[in-house]
Amino acid sequence: MAIHRSQEMSLFDGSIIRPAVVSAFAKLDPRDLVRNPVMFTTGVVALLSTVLFIRDVASGGAYTAIVGQIAAWLWFTVIFANFAEAVAEGRGKAQAESLRKTKTETAAKKLATIDATTHKQVAATALRSGDLVVCEVGDTIPGDGDVVAGIATIDESAITGESAPVIRESGGDRSAVTGGTRVVSDRIVVRVTANPGESFLDRMIALVEGAKRQKTPNEIALTILLVGLTLVFLIVCATLPAFASYSGTVIPVVFLIALLVTLIPTTIGGLLSAIGIAGMDRLVRFNVISKSGRAVEAAGDIDVLLLDKTGTITLGARQAAEFIPLPQVNERDLAEAAFLSSLADETPEGKSIVALARQKFNFADQGKSATFIPFSAHTRMSGVNLETASGLVEIRKGATDSVTAYVADKQGKTPGGIPKELVQAVERVAKAGGTPLVVARDNRLLGVVYLKDIVKPGIRERFATLRQMGIRTVMITGDNPLTAAAIAAEAGVDDFLAEATPENKLDLIRKEQQGGRLVAMCGDGSNDAPALAQADVGVAMNTGTQAAREAGNMVDLESDPTKLIEIVMIGKQLLMSRGSLTTFSIANDIAKYFAIIPAMFMVSYPQLQALNVMHLASPQSAILSAIIFNALIIIALIPLALRGVTYKPAAAEVLLRRNIVVYGLGGIIVPFIGIKAIDLLVAALHLA
Repeated sequence: MAIHRSQEMSLFDGSIIRPAVVSAFAKLDPRDLVRNPVMFTTGVVALLSTVLFIRDVASGGAYTAIVGQIAAWLWFTVIFANFAEAVAEGRGKAQAESLRKTKTETAAKKLATIDATTHKQVAATALRSGDLVVCEVGDTIPGDGDVVAGIATIDESAITGESAPVIRESGGDRSAVTGGTRVVSDRIVVRVTANPGESFLDRMIALVEGAKRQKTPNEIALTILLVGLTLVFLIVCATLPAFASYSGTVIPVVFLIALLVTLIPTTIGGLLSAIGIAGMDRLVRFNVISKSGRAVEAAGDIDVLLLDKTGTITLGARQAAEFIPLPQVNERDLAEAAFLSSLADETPEGKSIVALARQKFNFADQGKSATFIPFSAHTRMSGVNLETASGLVEIRKGATDSVTAYVADKQGKTPGGIPKELVQAVERVAKAGGTPLVVARDNRLLGVVYLKDIVKPGIRERFATLRQMGIRTVMITGDNPLTAAAIAAEAGVDDFLAEATPENKLDLIRKEQQGGRLVAMCGDGSNDAPALAQADVGVAMNTGTQAAREAGNMVDLESDPTKLIEIVMIGKQLLMSRGSLTTFSIANDIAKYFAIIPAMFMVSYPQLQALNVMHLASPQSAILSAIIFNALIIIALIPLALRGVTYKPAAAEVLLRRNIVVYGLGGIIVPFIGIKAIDLLVAALHLA
């Protein structure tokens, strides 16, 4: 089963929490902990506090109770940070388990050659890249591959969650099939493209589980900053006893421990990994698999978005929008001829003509004897021959030059004499970005059916949203410039590239990148592979070719090109979550300074009492309250780290201002309130 937003597990699902608790303790292994330098430092300090507590219990030290409580809360701090990471990983593992259910140990019908009439039954695990297998009705496709012969409808619900079967055929951009999907009709021959353990599904599971998750450049840079801050504060705390001794003061080791832990950025240090894992997890819940966290981050910084016209900006199936009759022709007569010639037409265009004619003139199906003429690439026409009481009626519809040549031939005239009114109607449709379909009845031209490539509802508003985010949209199409301009204006894109070839796409991406911009694009064909590989974020459609899926750094399981917009939003949300929580973490250290520093030096320097703005009960209470708050704030922020900071499209300066106000100022205010509240509770319970 695929994972959908409607099937999202709750933030703290019981099936995830229980393993996460166990994992949180298992991650205390120094080999795991050392990957997070801030938490490793906190763990070492917690261990030292525990040793001091045991020593004080044995010797009856003055601060035994305080040391014991500090040690306990430091361990809780590390465990809660591990728990946040374990929950994020657990959600990913649950997604992976759901994907793993699509893998089946099935038999494969192996062929010696494409044309072979007999097959050999083998285990799917025995197949190797390059092997040929035949898949018939009801068969499960044994592995990833490309269709090299035949055409079939495939049930891909196990991967995408979509119930409607899709068509896969050889020789086009819809040739790729995925292991675990099922053949619903017909017969295909598949060339396997992956060895056991290397299939697309295997790689998806590994990526979702985080087994191969690498830190992104942004995450590495932030980790270096956190390590630097930790080292600085470690040096400060190590040199403080010498300065204290010089001034005649002795600082208990437990106080130095508390100071170090409250100075270093434990909040963001504890949540950094969980934020990154959760960002990839959010993509999976949109049925998008990212091959790297780098791609997710890059999506958040995208400047230019390249979108294919057909199927992305438009519905992809042309729809009848208007009947344009020639002078001396009644619109009803034109509509009726188009209606009759389309009754047996199963294409989306034919069905839309029937629907429009019924809507406007309430036509009913005809009971007359009819012979339907299917469309062919040779004639570029289709139609119907009707047997009526008055004789044979011939109706044809198709490309302008084909229908006019057909009529001229029937009339015994020389082709080429197209009526001026017909030329005007055809040009009007073309300028509007549509496709003209000429209709003739009994060797008489009746008019034009305006087929329109419908722009998807709401797409203009979505492009406006992207514009607010500072992203420029470019439509890519193979249409002529006139048609492309009309669709671009209606859709509201910022620019367009008409008559696009693979080389044109690649050149456009390189030009944008040379200008210092990050580019995202989507594609599904082998001809899109170079551009997908060149783009900073290349989203390949799961329905596309193997070359496209290999070239992109993301794969959309639902093959919905408009998903690019959601991917950008998720990328921005990931960056915002990391930035916001980093701001909060650094800001809340300010309140801790006002709690810890006066507590440490007030005895030697009574003047520091002025810094005790929270009026904490005692030095011991102040230190314990700061340590407790330090642990509890990580717990409070786990849901935010997993869910992500809410992102609303706005200019960068607006987002920065909001970040500073909410998480900067909030990061200062919340600890003042929290530490004071904990201090009151500690004093009331006589814990210090």
